[in-house]
Amino acid sequence: MLIGYARISTDDQDLSLQMIALEQANCEKIFTDKISGNQSDRPGLKSAFSHLRAGDTLVVWKLDRLGRGVKGLIDMVTNMESQNIHFQSLTDQIDTSTPAGRFFFHVMASLAQMERELIIERTRAGLAAARKQGRIGGRKRRMTDSKIEAAKKLFEAGALPKDIANDLGVSIPTLYRWLPASVRS
Repeated sequence: MLIGYARISTDDQDLSLQMIALEQANCEKIFTDKISGNQSDRPGLKSAFSHLRAGDTLVVWKLDRLGRGVKGLIDMVTNMESQNIHFQSLTDQIDTSTPAGRFFFHVMASLAQMERELIIERTRAGLAAARKQGRIGGRKRRMTDSKIEAAKKLFEAGALPKDIANDLGVSIPTLYRWLPASVRS
């Protein structure tokens, strides 16, 4: 029996491409997750494994849908092989029911991890370059210098924190974060 597994990382992504491919591959059952591939507790994958029996094949659209790290992927597939369960990745054309397929799986798992590590490396380099240019990531500061000065004057005038926060368009915790009690006094 062919058991399909599809995964997306975030709710704004769409499972339909994977689902169509798994249906066209004649998967009798398809399980899904909306969770990061780094998470070890994936209910859909757990359900897929509970339905797999000796001689069955777990089918995914692409290798990275099953997992990201080489060790985790290899452990998963090795565990399946010990139970006489095969693995198939449609777009990567991996089929562990053959010796060449098992070899190709290991090569592709290594490439998938390298790709992930390169993405992380490029992201960190981009953030470092942006910091050197004076750019700071994240959303804009709600408490500008002028708002901090205004808040200090309002505190000195005896205004209530709730009213000050409301006037400045910030929350009370944000107001207190920028003007702790030691600064207000």
